[in-house]
Amino acid sequence: MASRLPSLNGLRAFEAAARHLSFTLAAQELNVTQTAISHQIRRLEEELGLKLFERKSRSLVLTPKASEYLPGIRAAFQDLRFATDRLLRKDDDKVLTLSMITSLATKWLLPRLPAFQQMHPDIDVRITTSTALVDFRGGDVDAAIRYGRGQWAGLRAEWLMADELFPVCSPALLEGPNALKKPEDLARFTLLHTSGYVEDWRVWLTAAGLPADIAKNPGLTFDLSLMTVQAAVDGIGVAIGHTAFVQDDIAKGRLVAPFDITLPEDAGYYFVAPQQNTKVPKIAAFRDWLMKTVK
Repeated sequence: MASRLPSLNGLRAFEAAARHLSFTLAAQELNVTQTAISHQIRRLEEELGLKLFERKSRSLVLTPKASEYLPGIRAAFQDLRFATDRLLRKDDDKVLTLSMITSLATKWLLPRLPAFQQMHPDIDVRITTSTALVDFRGGDVDAAIRYGRGQWAGLRAEWLMADELFPVCSPALLEGPNALKKPEDLARFTLLHTSGYVEDWRVWLTAAGLPADIAKNPGLTFDLSLMTVQAAVDGIGVAIGHTAFVQDDIAKGRLVAPFDITLPEDAGYYFVAPQQNTKVPKIAAFRDWLMKTVK
């Protein structure tokens, strides 16, 4: 027999609270009270039989299980919004659909997106996430942010930002008698890995003059970079940070870069759209805003 789906209201509350890491901000977004958010999260935890959030000092953090659960829930809501938009929207000129990978959307774009919405309240931005290259011929996606070297046939690719590799961890790991003080200490710590970026640690360790085999020590591997970053924020271990995925957490003090050794990537992020569509007003408006944002 198929499993019963959890409460939709509970899932909405979870997704919003996880995105903001705040029950208060989730309540404001969903136009309900903070108490209602707390009750919905508690009921969802009871339905699932597991804890989703923990309070540490004055911050709210996701449990490891919740970090695994979140990407699927977020993708499901995005798919629902996307499908509904396609069904109901009558003015495509006011709806911009953008494709990108989940971790970049979550860790880099979403915190900045309200600024675009304030400047262009008439444009409704829809984010769809995928690790596959979008096929623009289908007509459902207007533009994308891609990682690579900027060479995609039939598309105009405009440089956004470079990416650098460097270890990141919770400030808590730099304290106490067993603190992380020098690169050699990494052999004592849990290394956090992301599927698809398996060479990151090996390359950085080699550049730092350390044995690459340290990367083979028992560690943890996650499907998505946002999960790896969250594990680092929670103090579970040390991750290799990609600039776009960790810069906001560093700025807010949730992560630190314990060493000065950084490696430039040989590729970067580009804003791409079909050549024939680059002058479409909604695409041009978003591109112009994006270029100013990354300066």
